[in-house]
Amino acid sequence: MLEEVGYVSGVENYSRYFDGRILGAAPFSLFEYFHYNAKKFNKPGFLTVIDESHISLPQIRGMYNGDQARKDNLINFGFRLPSAKDNRPLTYTEWQSRTPIKLYCSATPTEHELSLSRTSKTPTVAEQLIRPTGLLDPEIRIFPTTGQIDHLTQEVIKRKEKGERTLILTMTKRMAEDLSDHLKEKYHLKVEYLHSDIHTMERADIIDKLRLGDFDCLVGINLLREGLDLPEVSLVAILDADKEGFLRTPTALIQTMGRAARHVHGEVYLYADKTSDSMNIAISETLRRRKIQSDYNSKHGITPQGISKPIRERLMKKDISVPAPRIKELAEHGWTEIEDVNPEALTPQKKKILVVKLKKMMNLAANSWNFELAARYRDTIKKLQ
Repeated sequence: MLEEVGYVSGVENYSRYFDGRILGAAPFSLFEYFHYNAKKFNKPGFLTVIDESHISLPQIRGMYNGDQARKDNLINFGFRLPSAKDNRPLTYTEWQSRTPIKLYCSATPTEHELSLSRTSKTPTVAEQLIRPTGLLDPEIRIFPTTGQIDHLTQEVIKRKEKGERTLILTMTKRMAEDLSDHLKEKYHLKVEYLHSDIHTMERADIIDKLRLGDFDCLVGINLLREGLDLPEVSLVAILDADKEGFLRTPTALIQTMGRAARHVHGEVYLYADKTSDSMNIAISETLRRRKIQSDYNSKHGITPQGISKPIRERLMKKDISVPAPRIKELAEHGWTEIEDVNPEALTPQKKKILVVKLKKMMNLAANSWNFELAARYRDTIKKLQ
């Protein structure tokens, strides 16, 4: 195909032959570029910073096995040549060997990162717990599950009256949706839910609406954790806090509790019938950090101040309309959707004309922030070309 038409679909799956690599050898990556430049400029190496390392490292460890399992199916059922297995992510060992100087960053480092730091040539574990604002980690209170919704609702109303916001963490999508509907219908509260079924672009706008006060309470599952700063939130409520599992590990609980650490009066309510091991660990660590900041504030005469964070411009601009992907050329061939386009039904000249029109539609959609529609035009243009 390369000799006849100049390209081949999935050419990256045969990269081993182009690179001259042997069977099983690791593919080249951006790390080779960094190593080359370090050597070129006579530098000892380069620094790799791993943000949210408690999540990043497990993902790096899992990429190779996940890729190999997928490639096995493609190869065994005839869709790829065996060389496809060598177009792969680096193994964890290969990744470690290619990043000689690393800085792991996390509010909740696991024992793995800590052990790697202790056994390195220059063992260093640094805690950056002191906040310039003097804000303390939130107070934590535990309540029984009996009557938890009524109790929680009253707390949401109290914060609404103060102009503050509330985050509620549930275990399932269904529970998040049902609780949102219940709070709206019975108590007439302005509530929204947030989970993985919500469009990515829309999630950011829901967060901004919460900060703007368009609604008072946001119900979610595990999307309210790392890297989310909400200065207006004074209460984080965690339902089923004693249920051990992925969403209620010590790391998950500490990260979730931290969402209330941006407000001077931040509190965390844990609704549970017993105190689990994960709860004990998370509460102990949060109280330890709170004491360190409190002692520092007392020593230096610091009064905690809430943070101020601007709200960015809306990503989803609903006031801008984009023409639907139905144009004259589609109707002429009996096509009603952009995905119906069949290049084989067009002459080369008609293909060129259609591409020009679709490019205009693609640019219009992109300028109107409708990136999904723009991507559909882009994919159809590629198919025609």
